[in-house]
Amino acid sequence: MSKRYRFIILILVLGVCFLFLWPTIRWYYFVPLESKSLALESRERIRNYSEEAAITDIELLLEAARNFEPVPEEFEYLIPISRRLYRDNNMPLPETWTARTLLEGFRFASRDELREIIETNYRDEIFELKDLHRNAVKLGLDLSGGLSIVLQANLESYAQRLGRPIYDEDRVNAMNGALEILNNRIDRFGLTEPVIRRQGMDRIYIEIPGTADPERINDIIMGKGSLAFHLEDSEATQRFNEYYRVTLDATGWETNPELIGIPPDVMILGYYIKDRYGLDVQARDFDNYRRFIAVKREPGLDGTYIEEASVDRHHLTGQPLVAFRLSSEGGTKFYAFTSSNVHENLAIVMDDRVRSVATINEPISERGQISGFGLEEAENIALILRTAALPVELEVVSQQSIGASLGEDTIRQGLYALLGGIVAVLLFMLVYYRTAGINAVVAQVLNFYIMFSVLSALNFTLTLPAIAGFILTIGMATDASVIIFERMKEEMRLGKTRKAVIEAGFSKAFWAIMDSNITTFIAALFLSQLGSGPIRGFAVSLSIGVFSSVFTALFVSRLIFDFSTDVFRSKNLSVSWKIRIKDSKQGLQPVRVRGGSL
Repeated sequence: MSKRYRFIILILVLGVCFLFLWPTIRWYYFVPLESKSLALESRERIRNYSEEAAITDIELLLEAARNFEPVPEEFEYLIPISRRLYRDNNMPLPETWTARTLLEGFRFASRDELREIIETNYRDEIFELKDLHRNAVKLGLDLSGGLSIVLQANLESYAQRLGRPIYDEDRVNAMNGALEILNNRIDRFGLTEPVIRRQGMDRIYIEIPGTADPERINDIIMGKGSLAFHLEDSEATQRFNEYYRVTLDATGWETNPELIGIPPDVMILGYYIKDRYGLDVQARDFDNYRRFIAVKREPGLDGTYIEEASVDRHHLTGQPLVAFRLSSEGGTKFYAFTSSNVHENLAIVMDDRVRSVATINEPISERGQISGFGLEEAENIALILRTAALPVELEVVSQQSIGASLGEDTIRQGLYALLGGIVAVLLFMLVYYRTAGINAVVAQVLNFYIMFSVLSALNFTLTLPAIAGFILTIGMATDASVIIFERMKEEMRLGKTRKAVIEAGFSKAFWAIMDSNITTFIAALFLSQLGSGPIRGFAVSLSIGVFSSVFTALFVSRLIFDFSTDVFRSKNLSVSWKIRIKDSKQGLQPVRVRGGSL
């Protein structure tokens, strides 16, 4: 491969790595502290903040309009909207924009519409920061702390589910099963390094590193996965809605179901959707009444038969949906159920809330789809369904932020030690291998950059063990440079030219470098599969470091040498204090060193 193509490949790799790293750089260096704090609040808190801020901004705009002030800088985003309203209402555009002329454009819009526009602007900005934080590298429990949650098992509901009193063996099995499922849900990709352990007989303690979104975490750990398919009783739904419209009492049916005409085998559930903030709100009908659905108490099928679940999109609307595959037993049951209820309405119920209602057009066997969710909720539901339902319901007892497990001084000293180690290794390469050492240093800097960028793309959680993996990778990559340079020394002693020395040095060192890195990768692969927590984080960083170090040692370093030879026409090659060559028309010229000459 020519140098031009290799150089283009290197530029592309570095560019892609920068895109991976940009969310982390932007979050930690360009987002103000107040904005970070707000982005990490709950969705309900964000909604309240946006609504209050919109009301305050309207008052500020009105005050500025009364005083004939120009449009404040923070409201300039409203000018294009106001300009469009001027044109839609055939009004002449103002020569200069002031707060008064800006509000004049909204004359035909209600104050609520203006408030909603301002509120939407706040909401979009905060949610953009939420997404940015989700894609940035997070610090682990040992470096920055995280979220602490204590869960209480609801053993009473577990006993009701079993239909008998629970014994010690039942409790132990249920808690162990819940621990395993929570481990799978929270640490699905092995990068977050959570702490999950039993606390007492019926509690589970969880520590999640970094400033995690508490609502997203709660959705994952508290989701019971109690997905079920219930047949809708359309007549009962109509009777209840007529009763509700008159009384506006959604609980009265429980005391007098016969009076309303609700059969005993039917239950009334609310139909829920997500609002603009991703919060559950009860859907409303065309007359703005809350929407309720009457479904059969006995489900046609529950979610325990789901073996696989993934997020997909509808081929026409593009809306997110959860595609699932049932076990053979579940497929047989679902086929029999849907076959006997063709053209009936099927309600999809999750955690006692109707999420979607669809008509059974034909029998369904092993594969199906459920919709009615936003993308984030669909991902959470798919994760919950993939990792099975919790054997026992869990309730949040306490939730709080915790500080770093290591003291600030300890963290600082540890990082100084690690940085000192890196600098010492690079200085050794510069001093011992002279000009060739510069090549090695550049390769190591790019190696660290590429490795951290890939880990950033994986939303890696940075801990001290992970940093140790970085340092070990730097050492291994330095070892590759040492092997190459020592091979080059051997070729130099044979009197070869600079170009021949470089060619032979890299080709003869290739398999020695590959063998050592392949064996290291195999060991790291086993660690990542068998280990957990900090061990898995160390293994993941080491695995990625193996690939990046091989790339920089054999590809980047060789490219630098070739550019010096062919582009800059360099004739000298300095690999150590004792051996240095200078090319001439006759080839390699002897260079005097201490104690004699070569």
